[in-house]
Amino acid sequence: MKFRTVLLLLTAAVLAGCVSSEEQRARDEEKCRSYGFSARNDAFAECLQRIELDRRAEFRRRSDFDDWTRPVVVYRPVVVAPRP
Repeated sequence: MKFRTVLLLLTAAVLAGCVSSEEQRARDEEKCRSYGFSARNDAFAECLQRIELDRRAEFRRRSDFDDWTRPVVVYRPVVVAPRP
């Protein structure tokens, strides 16, 4: 019983974070309107573009620092003694 409850809550939490592309577009447009841009002009389109570019840059930044993508380097130090 507890396992099902935990599984249901976990599934609900994961799905709550999902946003469709239409919902994301509406949020982006609302953000640009809150900045004072009016729809259907070049400044509004540039605002939307900058938001999307920021989102992509943030995604790249997060994925660049993922510990699973870093190569593991294993080496043994070699001590070189100077010749007499």
